[in-house]
Parts: sequence; structure tokens; C-alpha cells
Amino acid sequence: MVRQHVNPLSSYHQQPRSLPTPSELFGAAERPLHLDIGCARGRFLLTLAQMNADRNHLGVEISRALVDAAEAERRALQLDNLHYLFCNATLSLQAWLTELPPGLLERVTIQFPDPWFKTRHQKRRVLQPALLQALAGALSEGRELFLQSDVLAVMEPMVKLVDASGCFRRPAADPTPWRATNPLPVPTERETYVLQQGLPVYRVLFERNEQPCPT
Repeated sequence: MVRQHVNPLSSYHQQPRSLPTPSELFGAAERPLHLDIGCARGRFLLTLAQMNADRNHLGVEISRALVDAAEAERRALQLDNLHYLFCNATLSLQAWLTELPPGLLERVTIQFPDPWFKTRHQKRRVLQPALLQALAGALSEGRELFLQSDVLAVMEPMVKLVDASGCFRRPAADPTPWRATNPLPVPTERETYVLQQGLPVYRVLFERNEQPCPT
């Protein structure tokens, strides 16, 4: 499986986009919301949304072609608890998250993001401090942030960033440093591919703690 890299620092992707409100996206905006950042083709959320009709699911992705394909499939299935949006998450999500009704955001997932191995490219990685701060501000105590990747050099900086924020804890029963299993009932396509190759997947589940979000 080949990763389809998109440069988030290109001029095209450096334009912040105004994102629709939950009431514009979903049939029942008051349902708990699962946000999947970097949803790619969206098949993980497509399956999950059909399993969990009592929750809304939003996938954001920086590749417009992937979003268009995912949205076409969603519309064909007439799912009103699922939506896909094209945007650069590090630019467009921060303002959107601050406007969410308190308690609406139930879970955030970042799964198998583009690795951007070179040091000079690490500023292209999706989980930057400002986005993490916005996520912490939108998640109520006990709500979840789930990270996973098959690239240890990607996971370790993400986990270090979350730990350093002081806004999250790991569930008491979870092993350190990595979970052996996915807490969600649906794997991503990348996860399935990696496991079929007999390769490791590094996973961490965080919960929002009681600490105030830093400003």
C-alpha cells in the first residue's frame, strides 16, 4: 500500500477554510461526534458510521480527490451521521473546534498519518502544538484521543507532545508504552495491510484529564 503524500505547506493548502457547523453537516447535530483527522479514502468511518447510528462521524482529509470519492459513497448510502471535509487540519480545524458546543466532541482519532521522515519536513506533520491545544479545549474530561501508526519515529514525537501538554492521561488499565489492540471495532485499511505483513502497529489511547486547557 503506497502512501499518497500531499504537501500541507504548498500555497494551495495554506489557505484556511471555513468549515460547516455540525448542524449543517449532520441530520441530528446533537449526537456525540467522532472526528477522524487524516481520514484518507474514508472507509474506516464509512463502516463505523453504519455501526454507530447514534453518533456523528466527521473525517477531514487534505487530499480533495479522496474526499470527493468518500463523499460520493456516503451520499449513495444516504448516511446523515457521516461527512467528509477537505481541509488542512492544522490550519482549519483550530477555529472550528473552538466553536463546537461544549461536550459534543466525544473522540478524536489520528491514524497512520504521513510520516514526513526528514527533519526539515517534520513541520508538515499533522499533530502540531496549536492543533493539540485546540483538541484539548474541545474535549471534555474522559473523552478520547486515539493515535496509531506503523512508524515508530512518527508515534514517539506525537506521544511526547501529548504527554508534555499535561491535558491527557492514559487509561489506568492500558499498558505502556503501546496498546496491543485497537479499542475501536473497525480497523483502517492501512492497519489491515500492516498487520497482514506481520509488522507492528504502535497505539496509544489518551483520555482528556481534568486540567484546564492552556491558552
